Amino acid sequence: QLVHSAWSMIPFGLLLLVIAVAPLIVNEWWDSNKHKLAVAILLAVPTAVCLIMGGMAHELEHQLLGDYLPFIVLLLSLYVITGGIHLAGDIQAKPWVNTLFLAIGWALASFMGTTGAAMLLIRPLLATNKQREHKVHTVLFFIALVANCGGLLTPLGDPPLFLLYLRGASFAWFSSMFPQWLTVGVLLLGLYMVIDRYYYAKEPAEAKLRDKTEQEPLRVQGMRNFLYLGMVIAAVLFLNKNYIPAMENMHSPIYFLREIALAAIILLSWFTTRRQIRTDNHFTWEPISEVAILFVGIFITMTPAMLYLRANAEQLGLTEPWQFFYSTGALSSFLDNAPTAVAFYEVAMGLPTPEGVDLVAGIPAILLQAISLGAVFFGA
Repeated sequence: QLVHSAWSMIPFGLLLLVIAVAPLIVNEWWDSNKHKLAVAILLAVPTAVCLIMGGMAHELEHQLLGDYLPFIVLLLSLYVITGGIHLAGDIQAKPWVNTLFLAIGWALASFMGTTGAAMLLIRPLLATNKQREHKVHTVLFFIALVANCGGLLTPLGDPPLFLLYLRGASFAWFSSMFPQWLTVGVLLLGLYMVIDRYYYAKEPAEAKLRDKTEQEPLRVQGMRNFLYLGMVIAAVLFLNKNYIPAMENMHSPIYFLREIALAAIILLSWFTTRRQIRTDNHFTWEPISEVAILFVGIFITMTPAMLYLRANAEQLGLTEPWQFFYSTGALSSFLDNAPTAVAFYEVAMGLPTPEGVDLVAGIPAILLQAISLGAVFFGA
C-alpha cells in the first residue's frame, strides 16, 4: 500500500529539493560526487526495497532499463562528441557579434543538445568578451538561449524532451513547436541586442581599444565529431520501435540496439579525436559522472511518485493546457526539469481522454506541448 500513497513521493521530492538547495547552502560539500552518491543511495535504496517488496519490481526495472539507461547513454554520447570539438578565437565583442554567437548556439542546441552547444560556444564567447567590463548579462542570456530555450525542436535538444520521446512522441513531433521556439528566440535575442548595445556604449574607450586590437581568428578543431553527431541523430531517429517493432519488447535481444550503436559512436569519437583537443576543452568525466549519479537516484525515487500521480491525477485539478504549462514551468524553474516533465506527463496519462482529441504518446497533443514548453522555457 505504501507505494500507492502520497508518502511514497517524499524521497523523490527530497532528492529534487536537495539538488536545488544544496549548491546554495553547502556548496563545497555538495561539490563532491561521493557526497552526491551518498544522498542518492540514502533515498533510492529504501525506495527500491519498498518497490520490490510491494510487487513493483517490473516498474523499477522499466525505469532503470527503459528510461535511465537510454537517457544517460544519449547524454554521454553528446558529451563525449561535443567535448571533441574545440572552437577557439577572440573576435571583436560588438553587440551584433555577441548576438550572432547566441543565435548560432540557439539554432544548434536542438541538434547537438543544449549541453553540447553550450560546451562548444561558451569558451570562445568568454574569450571574445574578456576585454569588456560589462559581460554578466551576456552569460545570463547565453544560459537562457543556448543552454535551455534553444533545445526545443528535437528530443536530442533537452533531457525532458528525450524522456517524452521514450514515452512515444515521435522524433518529428517536437518540430511542431517551431512557432514557440522562434517566438521566444526572437524575443530573447532582440532583448539581448538592446541590452548589449546599452552596455557597449558604457564601455571605457580603453576597453574598446583592447577589444579591437587583441583579436584572434576563430578556428575549429575536431571536425570529424560533427559526423559522429549526425550518426547520433540518425540512431535516435531510426533505431526505435517505430522502425524496428521488436525493440518495443524489453526482453528482445535488440531492445538496446540504439544504446549499442551510441556506445560504438562514443568509442569512435574517443579514439579518433586527438587528446590535445579534449585537453584544450578542459574535458573531464566529473560533470557526466555527476549526472549519472544523481539521475539514478532520481529515476528510482521517481517510480512510486509516477504511480501515485497517475492513479490520483483526477484529484489534482489539473485539466487545462495553461495549468500544465505553468505547473511544469514553476517546478522546472528551481527543480530539475527532466523529472518534472515526466511527473506532469504521468498526471496527464491519468486523466480521462476526450473523444476525437489528437493523442501523442498517449496524452492530448496540446498537453504534451504545454509540458514540453514549460519544462524547456522555465528551465532557463
